[in-house]
Amino acid sequence: MARILAVANQKGGVAKTTTVVNVAAALAEAGQRVLVVDLDAQACATFSLGLDPEDLERSGADAFMAATPRIPVADLITTTEDGVDLLPAAIDLAGADRALAGVVGREYVVRDALKPVVDGYDWILLDCSPSLGIVTINALTAADEVLVPLQCETLSHRGVGQLMETIADVQRLTNPRLRIAGVLPTLFDGRTTHAKAVLADLGPRYGVRVFTPISRSIRFAEAPAAGRSILATARGSRGADDYRRLAVELTDS
Repeated sequence: MARILAVANQKGGVAKTTTVVNVAAALAEAGQRVLVVDLDAQACATFSLGLDPEDLERSGADAFMAATPRIPVADLITTTEDGVDLLPAAIDLAGADRALAGVVGREYVVRDALKPVVDGYDWILLDCSPSLGIVTINALTAADEVLVPLQCETLSHRGVGQLMETIADVQRLTNPRLRIAGVLPTLFDGRTTHAKAVLADLGPRYGVRVFTPISRSIRFAEAPAAGRSILATARGSRGADDYRRLAVELTDS
């Protein structure tokens, strides 16, 4: 059965999608069977793995919020050039919070939709939107673990406490098995005293594991234009090696 990892932070620009795409590619490179589930209407993970969301006839929204009967997830999954399977997103996912608001058991829609494919993967990575809406609650309810990317800047701390409270509510109400895998420092520039000070503060502040930081690199901005991970576009780069290391750290945790 797959380990289901939600990558979540309601703050935008902290490298959630970059983390999902590249750690998925690193896990696949190591021989793991990986499914990426894009739960963000901006569909950045979908685009970063080589699909144009505007060209999709169907997306994950058809499995999560279409009128009954919903389309099975297995019929919507596609294989990407990075060796990672993808359940893509499109703009129609933007209405998911509103569409699910009146649904009985709305917190369990994603979990239940994924059940038929869980045994086919070693890892399922959920790319969450920058919000704490119903779809993100669904991701946390479906997940075994949550990874919190956090930029090494003071303002990135804002809102993380709220996310931790939301995780605690999910643990209490809908998913008692959910655990926090840890915080992932991203966009890290070890040359600055400020970044190093923020990094040193993360463990004591949140009381969770702090993974090895992901270095800031222009290579991360270049990779989505090719529709590939950084492991494909800059295999020998420091950023690629950072995500290979994260894949090992996650696997061993």
